[in-house]
Amino acid sequence: MKNNIVKSLPLISILYLGLFSSVSAGSFELSSQDISHGELMSKTHEFNGFGCSGSDLSPHLKWSGAPKGTKSFAITAYDPDAPTGSGWWHWQIVNISNNINEVITGAGNITKDLAPKGSNQIINDYGIRGFGGACPPSGHGIHHYRFTVHALSVEKLEIPPSASGALAGYMINANTLESRTIESLYKRD
Repeated sequence: MKNNIVKSLPLISILYLGLFSSVSAGSFELSSQDISHGELMSKTHEFNGFGCSGSDLSPHLKWSGAPKGTKSFAITAYDPDAPTGSGWWHWQIVNISNNINEVITGAGNITKDLAPKGSNQIINDYGIRGFGGACPPSGHGIHHYRFTVHALSVEKLEIPPSASGALAGYMINANTLESRTIESLYKRD
């Protein structure tokens, strides 16, 4: 039995090193000056409409350490708690060049032209192109808003201008090498 253990040590060492390097290889990070994981967002990021009266500004997002082979980025903002049966797409922006690593507060407002050049903002579930802020139904409790940056394996996603959130989500997920999420919270009393 002792010989079997000794013979297995090189294999165990290789498996351990492989596991350790795959765990430590991921250095893709996401941060924000505006939102924090597990914390309530400010009214700045609340929608202005549908009974909500916020400033409707997309949050600042900054990322670093994208995986090797990243050719572009996409950003999504999604509320899985929306009482729709399919959640709610608040923002999807695709075709962000791989030399970009940050979007400023308000980049989701298409009238201000603050999004990275060459990117494409998809129509959200409010029916408008760009960012639409949090607006959970009054008394519905806390909703979770997942702001995710996706490192993509393609330079450009071929998505029609009128693409649904589901189609954009499918194309993003099909080409994602790695992603990072900040899950912020929001509620209306």
